[in-house]
Amino acid sequence: MKPRVYIDTSVVGGYFDEEFAEITKKFFERIFAGDFLVFFSEISETELYLAPDYVKDLKNKIPKDCYRYLELDSESKYLAQVYIDEKILGIASYNDAYHIALATVNRLDVLVSWNFKHIVNFDKIKLFNSVNLRLGYPTIDIRSPLEFTGNENNN
Repeated sequence: MKPRVYIDTSVVGGYFDEEFAEITKKFFERIFAGDFLVFFSEISETELYLAPDYVKDLKNKIPKDCYRYLELDSESKYLAQVYIDEKILGIASYNDAYHIALATVNRLDVLVSWNFKHIVNFDKIKLFNSVNLRLGYPTIDIRSPLEFTGNENNN
């Protein structure tokens, strides 16, 4: 079974960012090869709305049989609110909370992001998962695209 991977918009933007492009392009090679079921959400769509067309076009290149779309439901909104209420994230980071909550509520295998301040952050991941377990959800695995590119020295 293919891993079910939620990617936030930092990963899409990272494809065109000088600092993250090389790794992100390797990650997208795996996406284009159909290695994952890739999940986006209405939050992702909202964030991409003002992005340049070439950024939006990258998302459209994901094979249709590997692409999935999630709507923000009341359960995900509630979980995101708990992350905010418990001050894991600040009020300005609702979209980040929504990304994490959507991946958690939908029991996805991993959330992939380049956002090291709010999402791919060891201390915050422990707090997200503490809330998740307390509320009866599974833990969420959160990684950067770097962890999906493989080690070329090991073939």
